[in-house]
Amino acid sequence: MTATTIRRWLHWTLSVPAVAVVLLAATWGRDPGPVLLVIEGVFLIGSVLAAVHHAEVVAHKVGEPYGSLVLAVAVTVIEVALIVTLMLSGKGDTSTLARDTVFSAVMLTMNGIVGLSVLVGARRHHLVVFNAEGTGSALATVVALAGLTLVLPRFTTSEPGPVFSASQLAFAAIASLALYGLFVFTQTVRHRDFFLPTTPDGDVLAEDQHAAPPTMAATMTSLVVLIAALVAVVGLTKIESPAIEAGVAALGFPQSFVGVVIALLVLLPESIAAVKAASRNRLQTSLNLAYGSAMASIGLTIPTIAIASIWIPGPLALGLEPVHMLLFGLSVVIALLTVIPGRAKTLQGWVHLVLLAAFLFLSVRP
Repeated sequence: MTATTIRRWLHWTLSVPAVAVVLLAATWGRDPGPVLLVIEGVFLIGSVLAAVHHAEVVAHKVGEPYGSLVLAVAVTVIEVALIVTLMLSGKGDTSTLARDTVFSAVMLTMNGIVGLSVLVGARRHHLVVFNAEGTGSALATVVALAGLTLVLPRFTTSEPGPVFSASQLAFAAIASLALYGLFVFTQTVRHRDFFLPTTPDGDVLAEDQHAAPPTMAATMTSLVVLIAALVAVVGLTKIESPAIEAGVAALGFPQSFVGVVIALLVLLPESIAAVKAASRNRLQTSLNLAYGSAMASIGLTIPTIAIASIWIPGPLALGLEPVHMLLFGLSVVIALLTVIPGRAKTLQGWVHLVLLAAFLFLSVRP
């Protein structure tokens, strides 16, 4: 093994996930002390960042818009695993955990990732452009998915409270999978050009030429390490979850804020990748990541949770509270006004970020 190879394997994007997996194996099923919890927390965040890097390597190899799907699916795997693990742990009332996490992901993507990407891109390039047709169809799918799974349960009457009946939940799960599958087909096959970065004149931009595509060996290495990093993130988060819940309670925050914490963690890779794309004047890629993550969070998470609810004790409350429905409605209106022109400036970014701030504040002080 040459010195160059050794240095390559000691790079943090490879070594951090490896150490995280070792820590996971060494502490699984045990009760680590405070110092070890802090160390594992550091490697947990490092594994998330490493996952970003390796997902981007794979995305660069496959190109857009397939690359945007890589991170979306990776994030969904983490999200589903965390929700199911915490719900099965049976600690406290977890009936709304799936709803809180999924809605947090929707708000973080529609306002956080979109707002920050628009702000960064517009500040650097004065005005950012994107394909309104492709982005509009993505937004429409997100709104339909959220309406079917998060708003509708508040108004159904077959079961008391914001809960679907078994048949209603099955319908919502099937409809979610169908909508997500139809969108992926549209994005990757039928109308792929609608989701590629464009010039101000509407011409499709060529793939970035700042770096050559990675070799197949490098791509496969990144794919393997990406999977290892995701395993480490899921496992370490399960170990850290009691500390997270205790920290939320110590701060006096509602238990529902745990869902916000999970969403913030799992969406970190998407956020970093989207902002980097916006800084390179590729806002379309940022929007693909944002709305793709929102769709995957609903279209894949809800069906999986619906199946898992067979074994999860207690009800599965999906219906949003009135204040959250109002925030969602405002977010939809603002998103429409941002998407329709096909271009955006810094003001739109700030408006989305203010809505995100309102959501976070009301999550702490409902």
